[in-house]
Amino acid sequence: MKSKSLLLIVIDFMIMFLGLGIIMLNHYPAVDYSPVPWALGAAVLAIVIQIFLIRGRFSDDIWIFPMVLFCSSIGIIMLGRLKPVLCVPQLRWLIIGMFIMLLVLYFSRQLKNMMQYQYILGICTLVVLCLSLIFGVEIGGSKNWLVLGPISVQPSEFGKILLVLFLAAFLSDHRDMLLASRRKFLFLDLPPLRFIAPLLVIWGIAILMFVVQRDLGSALLFFCMAVFMTYMGTGSKSYVFIALCFICIGAAVSYALFSHVQVRFNIWLDPWSDAVGQAYQVVQSLFAFAAGGVWGTGFTHGHPNLIPEVHTDFIFSAIGEEFGLVGCTTIMIVYALMFYRGIMIAMDCKRDLHTLVVAGFSIALFTQAFIIIAGVTKFLPLTGITLPFISYGGSSMVSGFIMIGLLLALSKKENIHGA
Repeated sequence: MKSKSLLLIVIDFMIMFLGLGIIMLNHYPAVDYSPVPWALGAAVLAIVIQIFLIRGRFSDDIWIFPMVLFCSSIGIIMLGRLKPVLCVPQLRWLIIGMFIMLLVLYFSRQLKNMMQYQYILGICTLVVLCLSLIFGVEIGGSKNWLVLGPISVQPSEFGKILLVLFLAAFLSDHRDMLLASRRKFLFLDLPPLRFIAPLLVIWGIAILMFVVQRDLGSALLFFCMAVFMTYMGTGSKSYVFIALCFICIGAAVSYALFSHVQVRFNIWLDPWSDAVGQAYQVVQSLFAFAAGGVWGTGFTHGHPNLIPEVHTDFIFSAIGEEFGLVGCTTIMIVYALMFYRGIMIAMDCKRDLHTLVVAGFSIALFTQAFIIIAGVTKFLPLTGITLPFISYGGSSMVSGFIMIGLLLALSKKENIHGA
């Protein structure tokens, strides 16, 4: 069984090399071989890491990592197809991400000890989220970037890691207080304000991200993470109802006051009213899915470059056009299996803190994938977040591997048995 997980790693990189080979043949004789050494380096590092995982050196889960690499391989070949200049940078970020994941696994015991300092984690979460609110630079319509010389960083990608750790520590430590000392208001059971103040702050920051930064994706992701984790930590439906009221009121006020919020909402309701203007991306995305059908047009045989920024927000649309419903369904199944494995690990953990951390990371990755897939298919308003491990982005790739590293570390049986 363990050897099959190593075989999956080999298959993942066979997909990558096959895709890169097809791209090179299409550009013959002007072939760019620069991605090959980076892809070989990534393959060697991935095999080494999987051997460590199989031997139980750092983790007792051997299946999540191959799923992550499957998504990464699809992302690499799609970037090579859509924007070849970004293929090598994404391979570099893949290697950096895996190396950082290895460091997370190696120092997992120290990181587990840090998870208990809830107030430090809370302050760090606020600082990271407020960095982009104060110093953010607008790129691609959202003011959620920090530009540090030649490097652009999205603080929200790392803020979600701190948010999960803070909420897990806060909820596991204050669960009894959140459930006790309740006051009845209509059909709601409410605790004293001082106990839910941190949750209100997080929800408030989510609305600020939506309004000030024009970052609907991150705001929705942070809000969903906070609500799901609060419900898991307390089991109280009152918190869910309060949170929904909170976000609905904030969304209504934002729609009334800010034109960019109105534009996003109107595009979602009726993109055809401005199909060649502000709704152009959404309309082209829908055309791409329609062109792909069930089996797709074939790799390199579609026209996904008609969609602006197809390598980031709309990479799932390109997959839908060239790999069809079959390819899209495969990607969604892989994300669902990653979520399932994460929840199974969470259910096996004996400590509430570890359970909430693992479940929080699983929810964060799955919800992020759901939000962006729903956005490009017009199920939800369009958001500006990345498809985990597939869309181009160094911040997204590194933060994703940090979460996977912590998740794998907490699957170790010594953690599952409460050590």
